[in-house]
Amino acid sequence: MIGVDEFALRRRHRCATVVIDAETHERIDVLPDRTAGTLETWLRAHSGVGSCGVTDRQPTRKPSAALPDAIQVGDRWHVWHNLCAAAPNEVKAHSNCWATVLDAPLYDGPWAQSTLERWHQVHYPLNQGVGLLECGRRLQLALSTVKRHARADGPERMLRVPKYRSSLVDPHREHLRRRRAENPAVPVQHLLKEIKALGFTGCLNLLHK
Repeated sequence: MIGVDEFALRRRHRCATVVIDAETHERIDVLPDRTAGTLETWLRAHSGVGSCGVTDRQPTRKPSAALPDAIQVGDRWHVWHNLCAAAPNEVKAHSNCWATVLDAPLYDGPWAQSTLERWHQVHYPLNQGVGLLECGRRLQLALSTVKRHARADGPERMLRVPKYRSSLVDPHREHLRRRRAENPAVPVQHLLKEIKALGFTGCLNLLHK
């Protein structure tokens, strides 16, 4: 039962691969680089090991090519790290669902309109059988942008509820709502004077926003 991972001999310049005994934690060998070919060659030369491989699940360190019957186990730190990275993205992708529950409508300004248009621009050639690279070339978009839109099964998944950031106005929101309800035409300058008397330290521009 082995564990496989990379480490830096010279950070950002040269990496190697270490193979350990996953039960005793003793080092078995150190390979000169981190390529899949080097690891596969080593595994073929050491057929007595590798009934189970513990890795960080990177493609370059999968033992499946040389050991098709081996069980590959993702180490606990990387599984947890991948989950923590994926969960917020999944929540964001469903923001159009929970925004309705929270009564927080999706942003419908120019950015949202251009995002929806781009989703349709990307999916039209893809549905015609055009590849991602060619689609990006035709639309003059980066490949990462094309992939991001291609992964979304509907244009609404590209939209996000605007991020709310706390501000100096927060303690005075109820007062402002009440005043606007009483007199929708009350000038903002008047509201500024009122909440300044209540302790507001922000500026007129912040209150406008």
